[in-house]
Amino acid sequence: MQDDDQHPKTDAPGNADKPTEDWVTGDEKMTGAQASYLKTLCQEADEPFDPNLTKAEASEKIDQLQEKTGRGA
Repeated sequence: MQDDDQHPKTDAPGNADKPTEDWVTGDEKMTGAQASYLKTLCQEADEPFDPNLTKAEASEKIDQLQEKTGRGA
């Protein structure tokens, strides 16, 4: 008898790999860590910071700005 709780599937995508539209908490306010990093990226990219983004929106914006600033390499 195998206990699946002790042997999780390794081929399942992690939350970071999941599309933001599939996030259960994606419509919640962005986290403090997201806000802090996003502020830094916005300053570096000379773009305005929007404090009202959701977790999913902030994640997408972070991805965009990492690409623009070269931080995502």
